[in-house]
Amino acid sequence: MCVYSKKTKTDMKKVLLAIAVILTSLPLWGQQRIEVVSDSTGSRLTIDGTPFFVKGMNWDYFPIGTNYAYSLWNQPDDVIRAALDSEMTMLRQMGVNAIRQYSTIPPRWIEYIYSRYGIYTMINHSFGRYGLVAKGVDYSHTDYGLEAIREELLRQVDEFVNTYKGTPGVLLYLLGNENNYGLFWSGADTEDIPVASKQASDRARSLYRLFNEAARRVKAIDPTRPVAICNGDLLFIDLIAEECRDIDVLGINSYRGDSFDVMFRDVK
Repeated sequence: MCVYSKKTKTDMKKVLLAIAVILTSLPLWGQQRIEVVSDSTGSRLTIDGTPFFVKGMNWDYFPIGTNYAYSLWNQPDDVIRAALDSEMTMLRQMGVNAIRQYSTIPPRWIEYIYSRYGIYTMINHSFGRYGLVAKGVDYSHTDYGLEAIREELLRQVDEFVNTYKGTPGVLLYLLGNENNYGLFWSGADTEDIPVASKQASDRARSLYRLFNEAARRVKAIDPTRPVAICNGDLLFIDLIAEECRDIDVLGINSYRGDSFDVMFRDVK
């Protein structure tokens, strides 16, 4: 049995009050509100109401002598930390404030990059771009109209968002990587840019409809972050306009050469 005097209880209340004040004064990075705001002057990404100009890049880490099978995140913590300290120092000196990473990066390293270097992460789920296993069947080519594939991708998206929700440093959720080209290309080699056809448009509509359904599920789990897709140039831009009403950001992989030409005008 513990006996407390009136003075002891008063002191304890003061301590608890002090702890409460300290906790409420700490920056709640994971609770930032990041959203796309549109008005008469245009659209912009904001963080807690302040415009944020993204100066980003794709970033990955492969030591000399390694290939795509190498994963930094499978290395010991001291190796990961040394690599990040070296790379992120250079990126910060370049002015980079955001990187794109696939969903193999553990949340704690996203937080490390943000808290130490102020660099956000756009976390990317490939959304079946390179095939997937659904109900025990290995699909090397993703047909977004198949119910088994739809169910598996939506399950993966739920898991994806729940993994990174509340992680300080997550800028947005990015789905896919020019999956519209994957409707045509059967391998990993670069092929001619495809030309749309009626059959291709039917397959593409299934893709973009599923993208939008996934975006709604992302927002239901984490309404504090925008959702983006990554498209191969402007192929099927008309279908995106019809089907992707819940997408906040349209990401484009463009291979137009020296100039973007009229891409921004066409997107608008």
